[in-house]
Amino acid sequence: MIKNLPNTTTSKISRELVTIREEGGAVALGRVLTLLVQTKFSGIEEAILAANEASRAHPCRIIVLADEDVPSNSEPRLDAEIRVGGDAGASEVIVLSAYGEAASDPESLVTGLLLPDAPVVAWWPGEAPVKPSASAIGRIAQRRITDAANQSNPQAWLSSLADNYVPGDSDFAWTRLTLWRAQLAAVLDQPPYDPITKVIVTGASDSPSTDLLAAWLTQKLAVEVELVRTVRGEAVSGIKGVKLLRASGEIEIIRNVPDVATLIQPSQPTRDINLPRRSLRDCLIEDLRRLDSDDAFGNLIVAGFSSASKKSAAGKSAGK
Repeated sequence: MIKNLPNTTTSKISRELVTIREEGGAVALGRVLTLLVQTKFSGIEEAILAANEASRAHPCRIIVLADEDVPSNSEPRLDAEIRVGGDAGASEVIVLSAYGEAASDPESLVTGLLLPDAPVVAWWPGEAPVKPSASAIGRIAQRRITDAANQSNPQAWLSSLADNYVPGDSDFAWTRLTLWRAQLAAVLDQPPYDPITKVIVTGASDSPSTDLLAAWLTQKLAVEVELVRTVRGEAVSGIKGVKLLRASGEIEIIRNVPDVATLIQPSQPTRDINLPRRSLRDCLIEDLRRLDSDDAFGNLIVAGFSSASKKSAAGKSAGK
């Protein structure tokens, strides 16, 4: 069910939610968090679909702030849309479209609609603020989720996020690595256990996950990691492969077709493994599993991408 509330107020939206619950019983009460989504109007349906699917694993109230390109001197107005039942997964969705002066303070728009005594997660599916924790909705959130792949310059964004990192920040570029990290850990947990001497990571030029994987392997293995860029627009986007060099032979995981990778190991048969590019739904479900700080991500991005870390690395290189 979809209920439209043109030219409304936050208090009217709250009353309408109560009315819908009392009349239809359609709104779930066992919600564990409030998910705040801020996105351009053009990408709103894709974001709502992913949030609805994620709500089946994490029942929540979803509040969407739809940013529209309208003149700042437009007449102040707040339009709202409430979705429940089949149009809202295991949640309730409130879409807010503010105009003019009404759009100047997003925090005040959502404060009266937050679930009481429940954690708040902020998600920017598209363009994100330079410092998420200092933004209007980031200030009231325990977790803040961005997506470097959707920024105009993904690599520069990682550096910006590193310089502005606050515990509670996370990024889908890191979440998309979960399957790769698990597979690499499983391979290295098998004999022989001779040390890795070098790593080669191959990925698309616009893939921030490739940069993060290279940084993670550098941090964990303490060896040289060579980063090889593929041409943008090839059949396989994102990470294409990882090659681990050691005395007993090379280990390689290469993804030449979407969703399936080939594992090549010395003295073992070559085999295919399931290694899909993760969807928005999968990434969001994983990030909503934990509402505390992701220390592994925080340590990695600050150590590998911040301005201070780059100056340190430059100094060490110059001293060789």
